[in-house]
Amino acid sequence: MSAEATDQAPFGRRRGLPRIDLRNLRRFSRAALLGSASRGRLPDAIEHVAKVHRVHHPGADLDVLRKAYVLAESSHRGQMRKSGEPYITHPLAVTLILAELGAETTTLTASLLHDTVEDTEVTLDQVGEEFGEEVRFLVDGVTKLEKVDYGAAAEPETFRKMLVATGNDVRVMSIKLADRLHNMRTLGVMRPEKQARIAKVTRDVLIPLAERLGVQALKTELEDLVFAILHPEEYARTRELLQAHAGRPDPLAQAAEDVRGVLHEAGITAEVLVRPRHFVSVHRVGVKRGELTGTDLGRLLVLVTDDADCYAVLGELHTCFTPVISEFKDFIAVPKFNLYQSLHTAVAGRDGEVTEVLIRTHQMHRVAEAGVIALGNPYAPTEGVDAPEGERADPTRPGWLSRLLDWQSATPDPDIFWTSLRDDLAQDREITVFRSDGGTLGLPAGASCVDAAYALYGDDAHSCIGARVNGRIATLSTVLRDGDTLQLLMASDSRDTASHGPSPEWLDHARTPAARIAINRWLAAHPASQHELREPAEAPESASGLTDHDGQDRQDGQETQDTQATRGSQASPGGQTVAPASTVAGRPEAGIVVDLPGATVRLARCCTPVPPDAITGFAVRGGAVTVHRERCPGVARMTSAGRTAVGVRWADEDDGDGGGDYRVTLFAEAFSRPHLLADLTEAIAAEGAEVVAAAVEPPREQRVRHTYTLQLPDAGRLPTLMRAMRNVPGVYDVTREGRSMAAAH
Repeated sequence: MSAEATDQAPFGRRRGLPRIDLRNLRRFSRAALLGSASRGRLPDAIEHVAKVHRVHHPGADLDVLRKAYVLAESSHRGQMRKSGEPYITHPLAVTLILAELGAETTTLTASLLHDTVEDTEVTLDQVGEEFGEEVRFLVDGVTKLEKVDYGAAAEPETFRKMLVATGNDVRVMSIKLADRLHNMRTLGVMRPEKQARIAKVTRDVLIPLAERLGVQALKTELEDLVFAILHPEEYARTRELLQAHAGRPDPLAQAAEDVRGVLHEAGITAEVLVRPRHFVSVHRVGVKRGELTGTDLGRLLVLVTDDADCYAVLGELHTCFTPVISEFKDFIAVPKFNLYQSLHTAVAGRDGEVTEVLIRTHQMHRVAEAGVIALGNPYAPTEGVDAPEGERADPTRPGWLSRLLDWQSATPDPDIFWTSLRDDLAQDREITVFRSDGGTLGLPAGASCVDAAYALYGDDAHSCIGARVNGRIATLSTVLRDGDTLQLLMASDSRDTASHGPSPEWLDHARTPAARIAINRWLAAHPASQHELREPAEAPESASGLTDHDGQDRQDGQETQDTQATRGSQASPGGQTVAPASTVAGRPEAGIVVDLPGATVRLARCCTPVPPDAITGFAVRGGAVTVHRERCPGVARMTSAGRTAVGVRWADEDDGDGGGDYRVTLFAEAFSRPHLLADLTEAIAAEGAEVVAAAVEPPREQRVRHTYTLQLPDAGRLPTLMRAMRNVPGVYDVTREGRSMAAAH
C-alpha cells in the first residue's frame, strides 16, 4: 500500500474524528525547524494543540504544555522519521489526537514527552523534576512498552508489559493507542511485509484493547487502516460502494428531518445527526445483510441533556414510527463493560426503510467516543476517597482489565499468556450477571458458572460445588446469559486445600483465562486427585433396581434374586470402594407378619419399605413373599398383570417379632466433588445406620447420584437420617427408592 493511500483519510470518516493530514505535518515540520517562540508565548507548532485542548478544558494550564514541547523539540532536534519529516511531528500528532478526544493536561504533557526517555538523553528523573511524578509515571509506562520490538518472539513479553502498565494507569494505554494510530496513518513508507506484521498485531491486540477501554474513535480508524492493509480488495470494493452512494440522495438526511420534526412537536430539545458508518462497519453490514441500501450506510445519533430525555425520545420514536423491537437494546440501564451507555433502536419510516437510531446524552457521547480518556485524571484527589498507601485506586478501570491483571501475574509461560490474551480479547461481547447479593458481574459472552466462580472468588472457587441460576439448581457447566441471576454454592468443609477442587472436566466448560489457568494450576499441584475425579466408582444401569440393561421393567420375582452382600464390600469413609448395586443382600427381614405360614419375607429392593409405610406383598418363587410399599410402581404392574396380593403388616410387640433391623434404599443427588462418598457415609454412620452397599453412578454435567442400601435399627430414625444426608455439602436432594412415591421427611 502506498504512503499516499495510507495517509489519505478514509472516505465517509465520521466528522470530528482526530486527524492530522500531511499539510498539518508539514506545518508542524516548519514550526519545529524555526525553533521555539519567545518566552511566555506558545510555539507555533503547539498552538493548534492548545486551542483544541481549551475546547474541552477551558481553564487548562497551557504553560506546562509549552515547557513540554520545548523540551521534546530540543531533545528530538536532528532526528527524522522514515517519512522524511522531523521526528517532533510524531509526538505533536499523537498529542493532537488525544487533545481532540478531551484528554486532560497531564496526559497531553506525557504524550509530548513519551519518546524522549527512550530516544534522547532526557532521563526520567529530569522529567519528574520538571513536570511532576504523574507525568514521570506515564512517560515511564509508555517507555517500557517501547523497549521490546514487535517481533514474533517478543510479542508476549511486550504485551504483558503493556497490560501491567495499563493496569497501573489507563492513560498509559491511551497514549500508546494514539501513538499506534499515528504510526498506522504513516505506515505506507514501510515495506509491505512490515506493514502486514504491524497491522496484524494492531488487529489482534491493540484494537480489542481500544474497544475495552471504550475509545471508539481510535478503534474505528485503526480498524479501517488495518482493513486497507490486510484486505485491500474488500477495502477497495467497500470504497467503491460508498463512492457510488455519495452522489445519490441520502435517505438518512430525510430520516433525520422527520425525527427532528417529531421531537420538536413533543417539546424535546435534541440534536439529531447523521452518523456514517466507517469502512469496516459497512463491510460487516454488507456481509450480514447482502445488498445494502442508503440507510444501511449510517445511523442517526440523537443527543439530549439527561437520561430521562433519552427515554422520552425513545417513546416518541416508537409512537410515531414503526419500531423494530428486536433491534432495541438498553445500554443505559445496563452499561457495557467498556463504560458505553446508549439506547439502540430501529424504526421504519414513511417509505418502509428501516433506520437505526442511537440515543444518548452529550456526556454519554463523549464517553462513547473517548472512553476512559473522556473521564479525565482518574487519580485526582477526591474528597472522602483515600487510596491505600502505595496503590492507585482507579475508579475507571473496567472489570475485564482487573481480571486480566489477576491472571497474567499467575501465568509465567509467555506463550500461554499470549494465547490466553488473544483468546480473551477475541471475546467482543460481554454479559452482565446479577449476583445474589445484589451486585453485578461482567463476563465474556459464552462464559459458564465455572468462569463466574473464578471471576468472583479466584482460587477459592476450587471449592465451588454447584450453582443456582435464576433460582434453579444448575450445573457448573451451565452457560450464563445476559441478565441471569447467579448464586454460587460453596463447600463449607475447609479441612485442607485438597479436600475440594476442580475436576479436569471443568476445563471443558471454562472460557476465561482466569478460570483455565487456576484449574490447570490446581490439577498440576494435585495429580493424585485427578484419578479419583476422572474415574468415579461405576454402578450398573440397574442400580435403581427398576430396569434391566435393555431398559425393560423387570418382574418382581427377578427383582428379589439378590446375592448375599459381604461386609468387605461396604464403603468406608476414607475411600471410593463400593459394591455394585447388583450385590445388595436379600436376606429375610424381621418385623413383618405375613398371611402365608412358613413363607420367607423379603423387602422389595425397588421401594425398601420401613415402618410405618403402608405395605402389601406378593408371593414369588422359592416360597418367599416380597413386601412392597403400596405406592410402589411395581405393585401397579403386578396387579395389572393379575398377580394376587398377600396380606402383610408390620409386627408389633404382641406378635413377638416386633424388633429387628429395617433396610431402606436412599438416593443422594449431589454436585460432584472429592470426598463426597466419604462425607456421606460418615453422616450415615453418625445416625446409627449401617451401609449394606453403596453405588456411585458416573458424574454427568458435574452432577452425581449415590445409591445407598442401609440397615436401620429403628425405622423412626429415617427422617433424621435423610436430613443429615441433605446437610452434607454438595448434596441437594435425598429421596427413597421408588418412582412416584413421596419421600419420608
